[in-house]
Amino acid sequence: MHRVIISGIGVEIPEPTITNEELVASFNAWVDMENARRQGTDEPPLAKSDSDFIVHASGVRTRHVIEREGILDPTRMAPRIPARPDDAPSLEAEFGIASARKALDHAGLEPSQIDLIICSASHHQRPYPAIAIEMQEALGTRGAGFDMGLGCSSAAAALHMAVNLVRSGAHKRILVTTPEIITGHLNFRDRQTHFIFGDASVSMVVEGLAQGDKRPGRFEVLDTRIWTQMSNNIRTNLGYHTRTAQEDPYMINLEGNLIKQVGNKVFKEVTVAGQKFIVEFLAEHGLTPQAVRRFWLHQANARMNAMILKLSFGHEVDHDRAPMVLERLGNTAGAGAIVALSENHADMKPGDFGLICAFGAGYSIGGALLRML
Repeated sequence: MHRVIISGIGVEIPEPTITNEELVASFNAWVDMENARRQGTDEPPLAKSDSDFIVHASGVRTRHVIEREGILDPTRMAPRIPARPDDAPSLEAEFGIASARKALDHAGLEPSQIDLIICSASHHQRPYPAIAIEMQEALGTRGAGFDMGLGCSSAAAALHMAVNLVRSGAHKRILVTTPEIITGHLNFRDRQTHFIFGDASVSMVVEGLAQGDKRPGRFEVLDTRIWTQMSNNIRTNLGYHTRTAQEDPYMINLEGNLIKQVGNKVFKEVTVAGQKFIVEFLAEHGLTPQAVRRFWLHQANARMNAMILKLSFGHEVDHDRAPMVLERLGNTAGAGAIVALSENHADMKPGDFGLICAFGAGYSIGGALLRML
């Protein structure tokens, strides 16, 4: 069984941003138009949103997006992403490649040294050809590629797969990429979810550690875990059978099929499950939370992360121990914990432990115990 390291990390954040104030102005303009339409009908009036509510509910103040003008147009409220011909790079592959090249550079590797690509994200642009295969062709990697997903635990789940494939000797070097274009699947007319997500792409190179190779500044992956439990509290029903439920299958109605969640239940249930997962996973290695230098948690909700850590430690934990990027990036689904890792590890010392832990729809939780080389 081989020792395994994360030898390269790459992050790509799109340049356009949307502040809470801009998002609220667009949402409230639409609410005014919709409530005017509802006058004289049995439909109840809609409540407006505000920035204070968003910060309290999530901790998010701004988010980066692939395209902002369509989102902020109250007559559209969705990004404008033109269709591309089949012989042009797909947007998801292009986004994944951007972070992948940075991860390869960080690892000091050429694409030809990679023998598997796993593209794991909460939403994929299409079912086939796999986005990973398109990336393989564009980058010039060897071997194979496949797509997978596990909601907001997608990057952690792919890391679990990659680490164990390398550890077993099935593959030598694997590129894990998580290009999250969540805004394309978000209902910006839903007051409970329209403010949560942003777009980001992350990639990691996973490879074996040769005997005598110190690789300072890199992380050895000591162990990984995934856990799932069925829940409808975070759900999307948009899929390949959506059209078959429509009166006219060639005119798709998206109402009710985009992302929805029962926020209060998710908060309570995932907080309990996340704390239990962390404590038990660490205990298997004779560790307590106090022994871990840094936690890179899923960037979904600031209050949820604070509560998970408080339950785990028995006291509140600061940004140095568990850094957050949520405030400026929003919830970037599977990418968030890896963005936090990328931005917050350079000060760690050899031998320091770190824990990646992501949680999301499913429910699902993915974790990786790391040690700085």
